[in-house]
Amino acid sequence: MPSLKSKMEYLKAVYHRYHKAAKEAKSQILEEFCKVCGYHRKHAIRLLNAPLREEKKPVHRKRSVLYSAPAIRVAEAIWEASGYLCAERLKEAVPLWLPAARKRFSLTPAIENDLLSISARQLDQRLRERKQKRKKRIYSTTRPGSFLKHMIPIRTHNGDIKKPGFLEVDLVAHCGNSNDGVFVNTLTATDIQTGWTERAAVMGKGQAAVCDGILDIKNALPFRLRGIDSDNGEEFINYLLLSFCRTSRPQIDFTRGRAYKKNDNAYAEQKNWTHVRQIFGWDRYDTEAAHQAINDLYENELRLFQNLFQPSLKLKEKIRIGSKVVRRYEKAKTPLDRVLESGIYHRAKLKQLKQIRNSLDPFELSKIIDQKLDRIFTLASQRIRTKNQADCLQRRALESSRTNENGSSQAQLSPAQKAYGHNFLFSRKSRWLRKTMIRLKREAALSIAHKKEVMPR
Repeated sequence: MPSLKSKMEYLKAVYHRYHKAAKEAKSQILEEFCKVCGYHRKHAIRLLNAPLREEKKPVHRKRSVLYSAPAIRVAEAIWEASGYLCAERLKEAVPLWLPAARKRFSLTPAIENDLLSISARQLDQRLRERKQKRKKRIYSTTRPGSFLKHMIPIRTHNGDIKKPGFLEVDLVAHCGNSNDGVFVNTLTATDIQTGWTERAAVMGKGQAAVCDGILDIKNALPFRLRGIDSDNGEEFINYLLLSFCRTSRPQIDFTRGRAYKKNDNAYAEQKNWTHVRQIFGWDRYDTEAAHQAINDLYENELRLFQNLFQPSLKLKEKIRIGSKVVRRYEKAKTPLDRVLESGIYHRAKLKQLKQIRNSLDPFELSKIIDQKLDRIFTLASQRIRTKNQADCLQRRALESSRTNENGSSQAQLSPAQKAYGHNFLFSRKSRWLRKTMIRLKREAALSIAHKKEVMPR
């Protein structure tokens, strides 16, 4: 039995032929129509005698723009100055940044209303083009600490933690494309309950330097340090840090994750990317000037900016529906707000932090961070190119080969162009690109030599 769509198409095919035919021909067309479609004779006569229905083209109604262009421009400025937050976090950051935005932009009540009423989905939609315009793997320097492992318990689940003060810690190496020698490392410490993040730059991976960094982080926290959860690197699994935790009063819990299971330290691994790599990249810093400059940024502007003015999402629950896992998140809040909600903190420090947030201009704070980062980048011992920069050098090299082939110029490649792949990533892809570039250059040279041989004199 044909489908309804097929029946309607057949009806359109025989409709005009039926009306133009004689009586006997009409009877044959009617019988054929009933046999093909399975209709009763009377129903088929009604369809053929009724006016032919014309297909109505669907009307696509364009939704009117609810939010004004000035409001979107202000939201875009907040998005850029706040470190390119996702839409859910940006939605909660707008009320925090609004007092400072009033001083920088001529905001009318209508624009402020638009900024406060726009949804996260609309923010994502309106900023999509800018996000696409802004559209790396690195080896690990962690070495397993084999001693004292049996004395440090393993923690794989954090669901029982309901108080602030339990930190996940990790080291991020600023070593460029070589881990030889001594270089700066960032010690990242993230509170599991509130998301409060502290960092300290340490020179090398020595036990004493890491222990001093944890002591500095402990003194900077707005709540008591209750526990430390680390990976299995020897910079953490050592007697010095274990003794520090056991002799502290009150005592600090010291746990570790499973070997080669990065998800056991998921909170610290996430901040390694958002709070370190996205800011400093993969450059090498191995001088004392760079060490002090990075520490100055961590202890002052960057710490206040990310803990006081950048809302973050926190996973509420995970539900498995068949083969899919649905994740639901709490409302985006700043780490300071989560500390205040917990009710467990040092009152004097929290009072000071609230006063600082009320007095600071986040736009000016963002500008100062950019200025300090520009100075830090000049202190890098080695700059690592991104993929876009490597692709640009590759295109230049190919263009130079074509130019030489045409005989219009004999320009030589610069040292930066010759070494286009040496500072780009540290994976199989970089080696593949380097080999491909060598092969392309060889083929271009062979092509030029062949043309010179066959060229008539």
